[in-house]
Amino acid sequence: MSWTRVLVLPLVSILLILTLTSAVRSAAVRDDAKPADAKDAAKRVFVAESEASNFFKRRSRRSPKYYAELVAEQGMKRAASERRREFNEEQRNEYETYAEEDRDEINERSREMNEQLREYHYDGLYPRFHWFH
Repeated sequence: MSWTRVLVLPLVSILLILTLTSAVRSAAVRDDAKPADAKDAAKRVFVAESEASNFFKRRSRRSPKYYAELVAEQGMKRAASERRREFNEEQRNEYETYAEEDRDEINERSREMNEQLREYHYDGLYPRFHWFH
């Protein structure tokens, strides 16, 4: 029983001090909002009924598209396919250039190796077709 008195007495005294101080009043949220401000806020948030119905009006899923909508969609598709075509063409050109350089390098290496082998094995009896007749 004594330990409850030890805990309750300081808690009650702290609560009393906090309710009487002015610091708590200044930290409290003031409820002095005027109804006119609320109406202005409502006007800013809510729109007129006609505007709201136009805002949420959509064409149904089965109704045909408008001509301007079709034209815009086709233009977007055309631009996307053009970008894709240009990208693929650029990639193809880069690969062709790389492949050509690689083939040239391989051909040059094999030609040099063949020349070196010919020079190493040359015995002065060329052309060979004279050997076998």
